[in-house]
Amino acid sequence: QVQLVESGGGLVQAGGSLGLSCAASGSIFKINAMGWYRQAPGNERALVATIISGGSTKYADSVKGRFTISRDNAKNAVYLQMNSLKPEDTAVYYCNADLTVLQGDQLHEFGSWGQGTQVTVSS
Repeated sequence: QVQLVESGGGLVQAGGSLGLSCAASGSIFKINAMGWYRQAPGNERALVATIISGGSTKYADSVKGRFTISRDNAKNAVYLQMNSLKPEDTAVYYCNADLTVLQGDQLHEFGSWGQGTQVTVSS
């Protein structure tokens, strides 16, 4: 029943900017961490950025200084502001959340994924 929905992908020229949003919904007890991953054709899904509930962030070296991840805990949402985009940033971007849900009287932790949003950067 937990669902993550991304938005904000699209086509942009090199040097441009895009902002991605992701909102989690459902019977969520707690979101421990949220993040963004990306996958280009033929490549493995790779970490872009993560943020924990306390606000600490981690970025892939390839996006440091260009991308910024932020989180709204009250809205169960995570955002990714992407600036100075490069053609090599082209990929499907996936939202991820480390969730805790209550099933009966038991807490269960698992990772949930969105469907992905396409980001294409043209040269």
